Amino acid sequence: MLDDIYNKQILEFAGNIPRIGRLDAPDASATAHSRLCGSTVKVDLKMDGDQVSDFAHEVKACALGQASSSIMARHVVGASADELRAVRETMLRMLKEDGPPPEGRFADLRFLEPVRDYKARHASTMLTFDAVVDALDQIEAARAPAVAGSAAD
Repeated sequence: MLDDIYNKQILEFAGNIPRIGRLDAPDASATAHSRLCGSTVKVDLKMDGDQVSDFAHEVKACALGQASSSIMARHVVGASADELRAVRETMLRMLKEDGPPPEGRFADLRFLEPVRDYKARHASTMLTFDAVVDALDQIEAARAPAVAGSAAD
């Protein structure tokens, strides 16, 4: 049964992860960790306006975490913050609510659809998405105007 989730495509993505490493001057960095399996993904993100202009990551994860990170790295540059938040939500619905897989630039994530039947594998599959959204949140918080009331009258 585990052959369903460790299929040829997943193993191919896991074995060929692009953009490994760290960026020299990222706009934000974030780490996501699964206590269940010990997998960790660290991402560095650089934005130009609302679009990702550069991305790097360190992936110390199982094959599923590696595969989802590999797919993210292949398609993240050029994606908007809204698109990345949407793909995270689509992945959550796919895994937890029998929703359809992502489409468009992230259509390769369909190969992770069999993971929905293995709840213990959901966290490691979601690491890259959680870390990217955390980094986006950090960037947007840094860009937000100062809290009202902090300026003198």
